[in-house]
Amino acid sequence: MRELRILWGQRLRRDRWQLVTWVLGMGALTLFAASAIQQTYGEESSRAEILQVAIATPAILMLRGLPRDASLGGFMFFLIYAFLALLAGLMSTFLAVRHSRADEETGSAELIAATPAGRLTPAVATVMHGISANVLAALAVFGGFLAAGLDRDGSLLAGASVGAVGLAFLGVGLFVAQLMGTSRGANGYAASLVVLAYLLRGIGDAGGTPSADGLPMTAGTASWFSPIGWGQQTFAFTGGRWWPLLLPLGLAVFSGGVAWVLLERRDSGASVFGALPGRMAARPGLRSPTALALRLQAGSITGWGVGGLTMGLLAGSLGRAIASTETAGSNITVALRAILQTQGVSLTQLMISAMFSIAGILAAACGLQAVLRLRQEEAGGTAELLLAAPISRVHWLASYLLLGTASVVLVLSLTALGAWASLAAAGDTSVEGQAVWETAAAQLPAALIYLAVPALVFVIWPAATIAGGWALLGAGVVMGIFGGLVGLDKSVRDLSPFTHTPVPSGSTTDWSGAWWMLAIAVVTAAVAVAAMRRRETGTA
Repeated sequence: MRELRILWGQRLRRDRWQLVTWVLGMGALTLFAASAIQQTYGEESSRAEILQVAIATPAILMLRGLPRDASLGGFMFFLIYAFLALLAGLMSTFLAVRHSRADEETGSAELIAATPAGRLTPAVATVMHGISANVLAALAVFGGFLAAGLDRDGSLLAGASVGAVGLAFLGVGLFVAQLMGTSRGANGYAASLVVLAYLLRGIGDAGGTPSADGLPMTAGTASWFSPIGWGQQTFAFTGGRWWPLLLPLGLAVFSGGVAWVLLERRDSGASVFGALPGRMAARPGLRSPTALALRLQAGSITGWGVGGLTMGLLAGSLGRAIASTETAGSNITVALRAILQTQGVSLTQLMISAMFSIAGILAAACGLQAVLRLRQEEAGGTAELLLAAPISRVHWLASYLLLGTASVVLVLSLTALGAWASLAAAGDTSVEGQAVWETAAAQLPAALIYLAVPALVFVIWPAATIAGGWALLGAGVVMGIFGGLVGLDKSVRDLSPFTHTPVPSGSTTDWSGAWWMLAIAVVTAAVAVAAMRRRETGTA
């Protein structure tokens, strides 16, 4: 027990700032969103109109949630729950991998195993740490709703739903950490599963069935394959069902149990999908820093690329299916289509634009990982060994920037290819192929910002690279995509690159924001490369 307490305390201390950021961020987002909604949609009639438009616009359901009624609590749960659950899932998977596979990579797990704690006690401490983090996240969400004046029981159920989803992905993260041989691969695949759960929930909600009078709405089948969808089925503020929480908790126990069995049966540092034996001599193609960077990141780039391709296929096929259906609010649907037609935009184009906004975030994360890999190589000491060869620091940094740019372009290209192929297969002519590729290109400048700015942070303040990079991306998503929801001032929302992403709609598209962002990314990257000449490398 003494060893367990020490290891648990070590994890809490190690993650104290990250945990505070995650928990306070979710609580503040809940409070600000609730306050903004009360100010903007204080009347129930206003909220009812918004929900009718949402039901007639499946792209909104895809990004937000499942409408139940126009009460303040129900409206709030519809708008913010899915994003809070997504944050809890990402927090939990990163935590699980950091204290399992990552510790094995660095060798610290083997050192701890040589003490009386053994190999299994650290895993118990990680589970306790993950449970603590999700309990705190649930309390933060509960407190945010409660502070906004919402019903106590509904607030408690909403917080418990977010915490339960986090626990489900804690187990998933521990399981994936047993499968993959590197923390980078484990983080990539575990985060992909979280995003997949968000998308499945979105597909189920977008394809849901409204009642005869429009509300409430029943989720489609796809939502029942998602832990986020399970938490949504609690209907906090509108139904008060606790039993759906058994599903994510059951997944947490099952996946965590499988991870425990695998941990008991494998050697320290081993994995289910271990690395293949390398060649005796490197291929000629590995003689450059760029080739080495590609070799190190090929797996994660492939994962992000497959995610982009899948999203593109879903965007085209789902957009076509939804655009051809009628909803209960037929008058609103007809009016909405008339408005979109005057702007030269179809419902399919609206769905594709919404899905591509998520693809832009995936591309930005893929580019960001190139810079994070730089920091990991430096902190691990391998960069110093590489730079002992006739390779300059500038060449080293430039090779990762080149790879990051190529990976961003690859993710967006595969997304566009998937959307174009699915539209062509369905015979949908409401969206031209050129518009699909323009929509993908519109996401490129914002994604490149999250490659260039973290690169400059890496050069100026290396220790802040990883935390600062993810913080910049998270702040950009919240301000740019959810800023209006939480009532942020326009001047604050404009700080996010995602706010300035063009929405292609024929000849009327304003591309000025894209050109400005592209110029900022190029100049920032150039400054980072120039400053790298005077920067020393080290593990600190």
